[in-house]
Amino acid sequence: MTSGGIRIKAWAAAACALFSGAVWANPQPGQLNMTRGVSEWSPEAYFLNNVALGVCVAIGILVFGAMFIAMFRFRKSRGAVAEKWSHNTMLEVVWTTIPVIILIILAWMATGGLTSFANTTGSQMTVKVTGYQWKWRYDYVYYQGKPIDGVGFMSKLDEQSNETRQLDSGLDPRAVKVGDENTYLLNVDKPLVVPVDTKIRFVITAGDVIHSWWVPALGWKIDAIPGIVNAAWTNIKVPGTYRGQCAELCGQDHGFMPIVVKAVSKAEFAQWLAQQEAAGKAPPATPATPASPTPVPASASTTAAPAAKTPGKQG
Repeated sequence: MTSGGIRIKAWAAAACALFSGAVWANPQPGQLNMTRGVSEWSPEAYFLNNVALGVCVAIGILVFGAMFIAMFRFRKSRGAVAEKWSHNTMLEVVWTTIPVIILIILAWMATGGLTSFANTTGSQMTVKVTGYQWKWRYDYVYYQGKPIDGVGFMSKLDEQSNETRQLDSGLDPRAVKVGDENTYLLNVDKPLVVPVDTKIRFVITAGDVIHSWWVPALGWKIDAIPGIVNAAWTNIKVPGTYRGQCAELCGQDHGFMPIVVKAVSKAEFAQWLAQQEAAGKAPPATPATPASPTPVPASASTTAAPAAKTPGKQG
């Protein structure tokens, strides 16, 4: 990957490959830096963040260092006498030119990263993501040169988390787990299943208010806006389950619409997709034919009813 023509250093790519397991895929308690992620593009955002952070730290050390040296070394109690000049042309040129150069370099690198992120050409798969209050809908549109017909579903907060979050439920959020991972408010009933080593294009919109689809392991987040379709792409390199959440305040249950992406091998995904397509094309179950009424014998049906008495005059 390159960013504005600057190649990411080999050690960064090697570190990403070495440590891109579950501990690096999803944010962890106490984590200070961004996650390296598991997609082809996610190291780009991680690298740019570290470069910008390094520049800010260097500027902070220089500025605050000069300030503290001036305050303690050249204070009046030590006999320092202030200079009488108010301008230094050379100094002003230097401290104006250097920040401008730094900003140009950062803008160049960021622009290169964003243009590569926005380039969805050559995608091998397309998934439509639609945000609703408060759930996500996934529709599989295209895969490996073929349209996908009838594969789509709603994905909402899993039942265990939903029961636990209820007021006065008495349930312990720490007991909501998948394996050893605490998944309270981070799990869904139906995850988005995608293949690894595949360039996947996401088209993202919303059906009511603005949402934001965010999975940190993928290295980006995109707003889901009603009436507007945004696009992004990913190419996940490591199989696994990656979690995220809506990152836009979208209403009272904003905190209860998690995202789960399950990345599997291409063979496993092909099998899963075939099952979903078959289920979508299966004819609806035929309702049971009501049992025919038991025929009534003619003799019984023609039994004469007692003749009604004709009222007569009483004598």
